[in-house]
Amino acid sequence: MATAEYVKFVDVTKCDGCRACMVACKNWNDLPAEREAFQGSVQSHANVTANTWNVLSFIEHENGQGNLEYLFRHSSCFHCTDAACVKVCPEDAMHYTEFGTVDVDSDKCVGCGYCVQNCPFDVVQLATYKDTNGKEYKKAQKCTMCVDRLEEGMQPACVTTCHTDALEFGTKEEMLKKAEKRLSEIKGKFPNAMIYNPEGVGGTHTIYVLAEKPSVYGLPEKPKVPTSAIVWKDYAQPIGKMMLGATSMALVGAFVSNKLFNKEGKDHEEDGGGGHE
Repeated sequence: MATAEYVKFVDVTKCDGCRACMVACKNWNDLPAEREAFQGSVQSHANVTANTWNVLSFIEHENGQGNLEYLFRHSSCFHCTDAACVKVCPEDAMHYTEFGTVDVDSDKCVGCGYCVQNCPFDVVQLATYKDTNGKEYKKAQKCTMCVDRLEEGMQPACVTTCHTDALEFGTKEEMLKKAEKRLSEIKGKFPNAMIYNPEGVGGTHTIYVLAEKPSVYGLPEKPKVPTSAIVWKDYAQPIGKMMLGATSMALVGAFVSNKLFNKEGKDHEEDGGGGHE
């Protein structure tokens, strides 16, 4: 069993855009290739998808001196400490691992999509499969932080392949110290540099040193867990189980979850969400 929380530290100022992290992720997780339309730049995918859990973002940015520069960002699941996807999942398919990361139990997932609609970073996506009768069904998929590798004492595949050390992995305490040290080193060159570890989601297990404001990288400035998810998971559901029993509460939960978390056709930015990639 893990005795400490673990974190992936991403230093965007060291990234050279090689995309080896994307290839390593595809290879290790046996994810299929996806045909993508030309994005208008050298970026290969617009966003992460159900079968592409890691995307290297290329951002064209005009710096303070009026010069155009490329900013790179390794984009994948943030593994929030207070994860909206975990809170809204009616089947407990979304769950925390012993390392503090967030994983999906595909056997429990019913493809409801509440995790997709409530992720403040738009990371979780639904993959479509067909059963032996040809009937389609969906399962939530995202970066797992290579939990199968972590359980064997290995590091995430993306980290092991990064040749510039833009990606590192270790205990939360160790990685936060590295982030603070790196921030002090680059402040002279990047005055807007900051550590991105949002408090609104309890902090994350993928932390960044950014050279510019989060919005420049397509990230929300202050992401948070939707209020409806907090009220339901932390208060209504536990009390309901005590009063009604687990079975009855499961039926009530299915109805309430659909009303609270199904944001189909609604503005996803109303409380902590939105498109950021």
